[in-house]
Amino acid sequence: MQTPLWAPWRMEYIRAAKPSNCFICQIIKETSDAENLILLRGEYTLLLMNRYPYNSGHLLVAPYRHIATFQELTLDEQQEISSFTQLALHALQSLMNPDGFNMGINQGAAAGAGLEDHLHQHIIPRWNGDTNFMPVVGQTRVIPQLLEEQYQQLKAAIDQRAKN
Repeated sequence: MQTPLWAPWRMEYIRAAKPSNCFICQIIKETSDAENLILLRGEYTLLLMNRYPYNSGHLLVAPYRHIATFQELTLDEQQEISSFTQLALHALQSLMNPDGFNMGINQGAAAGAGLEDHLHQHIIPRWNGDTNFMPVVGQTRVIPQLLEEQYQQLKAAIDQRAKN
């Protein structure tokens, strides 16, 4: 007999109507950064937490422009995405001490992009042994910290790092 894992935050995503518009573009227009889990806004890009993370500390870096491919990025956008990625890696390393990271862009539906019209890079902290029976057998991820609490800690770490 399998024991269910209670993860009520996931049901919100499953039941919610999927927006017809781009959720990243919507978040960019709004001013409630904490509510939208935006950690940092730059001139061309933003850094935010993934509301439905694959792992604790899962972040996204996206350009403000609604573009679908890496080839469309300007040099300024590329540089700021790279800078924000490095800043995020430093903050995640100091706060969460992961053993490694997965970073990448899924460009196009064939590559696994859930949102294929607005380019974004994933930054996912990884720990030795984090692929255990829960995600493999139970097909469930365990996120040990509330997103809002993690947001406050990451925001402070990123703000501190950005000052330096």
